[in-house]
Amino acid sequence: MTDTPAALREAHHADVSGGWLRPAVFGAMDGLVTNIALIAGVGGGGVSPHSIVLTGSAGLVAGAISMGLGEYTSVRSANEQVAAEVAKERRELERHPEAEARELADAWVARGLPRDLATQVAEAVRRDPEEALRVHVREELGVDPDDQPSPWAAAISSFLFFSVGALVPLLTYLFGATELWLALAVGGLGLFAAGAVVARFTRRPWWTSGLRQLLLGAAAAGATYLIGSLIGVQGGL
Repeated sequence: MTDTPAALREAHHADVSGGWLRPAVFGAMDGLVTNIALIAGVGGGGVSPHSIVLTGSAGLVAGAISMGLGEYTSVRSANEQVAAEVAKERRELERHPEAEARELADAWVARGLPRDLATQVAEAVRRDPEEALRVHVREELGVDPDDQPSPWAAAISSFLFFSVGALVPLLTYLFGATELWLALAVGGLGLFAAGAVVARFTRRPWWTSGLRQLLLGAAAAGATYLIGSLIGVQGGL
C-alpha cells in the first residue's frame, strides 16, 4: 500500500474551527461532573431518592440552559469583536495601503523571508483588496475572517451534550434503583467513557484521558459528599 503524503490528501486535519467540538466536550464533561457532584452532595445529606431525582433534574435543566446561553453569548461576542477588528483593518488598507504592505512584508522578514521576496509578495497581495484583507487579518489577528465559529452551533452543542452528561448519574434512580453508590458508579463510568471519546480527537491514549476525567469527577463528588454529610448531620441536630 502506497503511503500518500498528508499534504496530498483532501482532508488530513480534523475540523477545529466549526465551533461545536469544544462546547460539546465541555458541555458533556460539565454535565457529568455537575450532576454527579450535586447528587453526591444531596445524597450525602441523607435526602430521599425522590429528592435526589428532583434536585438532579433541576440541575440538568438549569445547567443546560445556562451552558447554552453562555456559549451563544461568548461566541457571538467573540465574533463581533473579530468583525470590529476586521472593519478597522479594512479602513487602514483603504487609507494607507503602502504602509500596510510594508507592515506585512516586515512580518514575513521577521519570520525569515528575504526582504525582496517579502516585499514582492506583499505588493502582489495588495492588488486584490479582499485577499489583502484576509491575509492581514490572519497575520495580525491570527484568525480567519471567513471561518468563524457559529454561536448557534456552540449553543446547541453545549445544551444537548450538557443534558446528556447530566442525565447519566440519574439513570439508576429513573430505572428504580435507590442506592447512591450505584448512581455515582454509573456517573463515574460515564466520565471515563467521555474522557476516552475525547482522546479520539486529541490522539491521546484513551485510558489516560478517561482516567483523568474520572479522577477529576471523583474529587468533585468527594468534596460535595463531605459537605452534604456535614450539613445533613448538623441539620438533624
